[in-house]
Amino acid sequence: MSEVEKADFLTLLIVYRGYHCPVCKSYIPQLDKMRIQFEEMGVQVIAASSDSKERAEQTVEEWEINELKVGYGLSIEKAREFGLYISKGIKEEEPEIFSEPGLFLIKLDRPLYAAAIQTMPFARPNLRELLQGLQFVKQSDYLARGEA
Repeated sequence: MSEVEKADFLTLLIVYRGYHCPVCKSYIPQLDKMRIQFEEMGVQVIAASSDSKERAEQTVEEWEINELKVGYGLSIEKAREFGLYISKGIKEEEPEIFSEPGLFLIKLDRPLYAAAIQTMPFARPNLRELLQGLQFVKQSDYLARGEA
């Protein structure tokens, strides 16, 4: 792990629907391209799905993911623990069951700092706006909200 990759601020975990998802096919490569900007702020960036290792490797190759860490094998039980919504496949190319997307910002001591959970493939957080927001959070030592 290079110096830039070491998280000293937050971990950004994005759970994506999987290889079958056309929205993910644009969102995850965008994250890959922005990865270095997040890491320069001390944010470790990870994408993960319930896909198999083979489908994850296909994702990396076909979506031209260069540096982003792509996890696979997220169990449906663990996805439910994260509060993610679960869908059954309705098209031939979709897995039998998979999680809908979620974005999690996790502090180094592991408490959740922020989350955005979707019930559908669209309506995901804008990554450029997230980056700008995190720059403000880091500069101002902005406390987590929603804890009352």
